[in-house]
Amino acid sequence: MQYLAALTFGATVTTNIFAQDRVEPGFKSLFDGKDLRNWKGRTNHWSVEDGCITGTTSKENPAKGNNFLILQQDGTNAMVTDFEARFSYKFSSDWGNSGMQYRSKAHPNFVVTGYQADFEVGKTYSGILYEEGGRGVLAERGKKVVIHDDNGKTKKELVEKINDAKAIQANIKQNDWNDYVVIVQGNHIQHFINGMQTVDVTDEQESKAAKSGVLAFQIHQGEPMKVQFKNVRIKELK
Repeated sequence: MQYLAALTFGATVTTNIFAQDRVEPGFKSLFDGKDLRNWKGRTNHWSVEDGCITGTTSKENPAKGNNFLILQQDGTNAMVTDFEARFSYKFSSDWGNSGMQYRSKAHPNFVVTGYQADFEVGKTYSGILYEEGGRGVLAERGKKVVIHDDNGKTKKELVEKINDAKAIQANIKQNDWNDYVVIVQGNHIQHFINGMQTVDVTDEQESKAAKSGVLAFQIHQGEPMKVQFKNVRIKELK
């Protein structure tokens, strides 16, 4: 599937970013495979292992609440607006839940709330649009949704089915690398996993639709887990 290439994210992200041989034209690498100089999170959970960003919890070192590794720019949280992000992820545990936060809000102790491109070891949530600490599941996978404001309440209108949820799950590799693409422009959001579109969302709830914010990866509270990321890159859409 050919992805759209039309984004616009905060100019603060576009400097001091690492070059990488495999980055496509117009994209900037966000990780050099060596260290987390461009990222900040809880050091007891986040590290670099085998050239990958690695998030790990254990019985001895539990998450104690969801926490996040946040993209940095010149010592502060980088902000994204309209963009296309591409990365690969892999779980190496029997259980795991993670996601990429975007246009999100950072809180103390590396807690982040906002839009999340979800993925997990399980067979339900990978590909959905979730709003961490907010409106919850905004779009289940395989659906095109328009979000409206209904007298202060969130109303989700199902427009059409864009893909079969079971087919999306069958296309996801277990204990192996999967390619994720997130495209955000204006109030239009799209997620793809391994070339298959998982959601298409238009967020028209002005009071809650985020226009810009931080980008981060999640490690979830719960059972011990290990998730890794590589080939993390971004392109601003104009």
